[in-house]
Amino acid sequence: MDGPELALHQLHAFTVLAEELHFGRAAERLGTAQPPLSQQIRRLEARVGHPLFLRGPGRVSLTPAGEELLPAARRALDDVAVGLRAARRVASGEAGLLRIGFAASLAPTVLPELLRAFRDLHPGVELEIREMTTAPQVAALLEGALDVGLLREPPDEPGLAVRPLLTEGFVAVLPTGHPLAARRVVPVAALAAEPFVLLPRADGPTVHDRIVGVCREAGFEPRVVQRAVEWQTVAALVAAGFGVSLAPESVRRLRLPGVAYRRTSPAAARTSVAVAWRAGDDRPLPAHFLAVAAEAGRHRAR
Repeated sequence: MDGPELALHQLHAFTVLAEELHFGRAAERLGTAQPPLSQQIRRLEARVGHPLFLRGPGRVSLTPAGEELLPAARRALDDVAVGLRAARRVASGEAGLLRIGFAASLAPTVLPELLRAFRDLHPGVELEIREMTTAPQVAALLEGALDVGLLREPPDEPGLAVRPLLTEGFVAVLPTGHPLAARRVVPVAALAAEPFVLLPRADGPTVHDRIVGVCREAGFEPRVVQRAVEWQTVAALVAAGFGVSLAPESVRRLRLPGVAYRRTSPAAARTSVAVAWRAGDDRPLPAHFLAVAAEAGRHRAR
């Protein structure tokens, strides 16, 4: 009965008695009887090794030792109260750190909308945003280095939970001087003889295979002459004349000089974006983000 928990009770009893300077009123405030309160104070005095109160008929006053202890006791109780409030906020998902991975092509589109909505609802949460391609995101999610991720064409990975967010079509990425740039819609088959700039398969195997699959459906195997990890770099290499590319429609918001984006046919070819998290992770912070993402997906569907 002489541990830290009891010491907090003792400090609380001490501060209340120091404020009331009357055992009866202090006991009433504490919701206890006078004898247990007297025991608490005696135990605290035994710890200090000196009396904390002068007791007289009908009156109580602080000793110099009691006056010295009072501000420290108040600070200690305040610190515990602040810590308890902070712990409750973290446990409820209203505070803490949320680590979010995202694909670079989502920076101009999906990401700002989700971050604004989340911050409006949960202003006390600190966000750590990391730009990562699909494969590193998946690894970071499974290792617990990320809490949630925004992925393009997420893989079917054991231990990874995925919720679709949206789908979008593909655009042809062309140098502005390319003959096909004069068209409003470019058939994918018209790119058959062109050199391609694509993402490395290792960084995004599913989206890479999806693009290659679109080309194969059009009757050809893309001839890849250059690879780049980020879509902005892909577009820059296209502008420099290295080749052409197929990219998700949102990439057209990367407005680089010398690059033209054109819709493709057939229009049925789509690429998907999803929010992902570690399967079985039921912590409130990721759950709050998933709820915001779900609402954003419903809004886009309307």
